[in-house]
Amino acid sequence: MPKAEEYTYRVFWSAEDEAYLATIAEFPRLSSIESTQAQALAGAVELVRFILGEMEKDQQEPPLPLAQKVYSGEIRLRMPKEVHRRVACEAAEQGVSLNQLLVSRI
Repeated sequence: MPKAEEYTYRVFWSAEDEAYLATIAEFPRLSSIESTQAQALAGAVELVRFILGEMEKDQQEPPLPLAQKVYSGEIRLRMPKEVHRRVACEAAEQGVSLNQLLVSRI
């Protein structure tokens, strides 16, 4: 079972809430809102710790932390034919492969 600290957290200021919001990439429906960044992060970690405990009780498999996932380095991308033509032309004009152009844009 992964530890709560192994998950991916993001803390940012929410002007709408006038507070700091912490989100968890692997648990997109969970968040913690607090008056300081540290409190928001601590609240999110505690929330994940609680959820992991509940999942363990229910014998559910928790999501794998992003840092533990293995990526192939490959991705299939579908796009309209006209967009494909346009970026292929741009890549040719720049003297790079279509893959190099798209990776540079990411």
